[in-house]
Amino acid sequence: MTKQSNKEYINQMRPRYRAAGKKEQTELLDEMLKICTMHRKYLIRVLNRKPRPVHSDAAQKKKSGRPKQYDAPEILAFVLCVWHASNQACSKRLKSIVHLWLPKYQEATGIALSLVHQVLIVRMSHSTIDRLLGDERKKYRVGKGRTTTKPGTLLKKRIPIKTNQWDEDRPGFLEVDTVGHCGTSTAGMFAYTLNSVDIASGWVEPRAVWGKGELGVVQAVTDIENALPFRLRGVDVDNGSEVLNHHMEKYLTGRKRPPEYTRSREYKKNDNAHIEGRNWTHIREYLGYQRFDNPDVVLFMNDLYANEYSLLVNFFLPSVKLQEKERIGSKIIKHHDKPTTPCDRLLASRYIPKEKKQWLTQRRRSLNPFTLQRGVHQKIKRILRLCSLHSRHPNLQSPEQRPTPDHQRKNNEVRNSPVRISPTPAGDITPKKIHSQ
Repeated sequence: MTKQSNKEYINQMRPRYRAAGKKEQTELLDEMLKICTMHRKYLIRVLNRKPRPVHSDAAQKKKSGRPKQYDAPEILAFVLCVWHASNQACSKRLKSIVHLWLPKYQEATGIALSLVHQVLIVRMSHSTIDRLLGDERKKYRVGKGRTTTKPGTLLKKRIPIKTNQWDEDRPGFLEVDTVGHCGTSTAGMFAYTLNSVDIASGWVEPRAVWGKGELGVVQAVTDIENALPFRLRGVDVDNGSEVLNHHMEKYLTGRKRPPEYTRSREYKKNDNAHIEGRNWTHIREYLGYQRFDNPDVVLFMNDLYANEYSLLVNFFLPSVKLQEKERIGSKIIKHHDKPTTPCDRLLASRYIPKEKKQWLTQRRRSLNPFTLQRGVHQKIKRILRLCSLHSRHPNLQSPEQRPTPDHQRKNNEVRNSPVRISPTPAGDITPKKIHSQ
């Protein structure tokens, strides 16, 4: 007999067994043991047990385990909002920035969270965040791009190789690399992003350039150095000709206190692991793989990078740093530190002066991450729209010839403005991740 058949048989015999006398119960047990393969004592306990009520609807059955605490729609809405605004950060990174984003949530959305919900959100574990985001994460996929690095052979003997840059704990040592916005073809001219990351703090400062001209790259490095909240102490590059040339060498070494100018080994991509990771998380995940072959787009990209983007990723988006690697058999287990924003790493550094730390603290208090994210989203949409317009009308080279007066007005405003453009307050605060193929 099957388990279900045994259960049905015992349910039919239970009233008869409980109404019988002791001698008759013994006879019934002997008879039932011939049919049911059970231990005699276990069968007695089953017969004496009260029958469970039968539910017609499975949903009415009481579920085991502790009751749910995080099933409130307000909590789920907050988690989804911050997840999209942080460009879909992982749960461990998301947990580390909840205390930064929560005070600005009502100001940005107009939704007031109760004190109980705020306490639950702060206490929420990264595993709970993973469960809440499970269905939403299934909607997104990623793509792959092309490499545009060409070796530069002029200065390889003069620029030393550096492979111990992961041990730097003093802010100011940068890894620099270029990201090509070429679409599916590397032919012709298109925009590049010169990306840089500080090894100690994770501070990211990208700038856009048209083509891979050496003077344009040097100008972008100059702008990056002026935007850093610390002194430039070293620049580590790959072997690409756009960053390994005489112009770059003259700019970095022709000063009283020259920073270190080093390069990685040839064909060893992991020598620049910090910047290679940021090329994906900080550039591709925001701008995607669309081809930017309109020269005017560089101005809009730099307006994005120097304003809302830099403030958002450096003050409100955390990153992790590798502490050590442990080999167990054929497996390598990596141990990382707690997710921390670049701003917090600078505040904890003993190499940053007290005045600069006070400025960083006051600057972050004056910012709203939801407003910054909204500005980033609006400017990325404008960049993609401008490139899409140029692909449909390739003969319209100047802003004055374009059929859309809105683009002409915005171009003139950016060119004639002596100050940085403030973020646009309109738009959705929870945009989906942009992956333009």
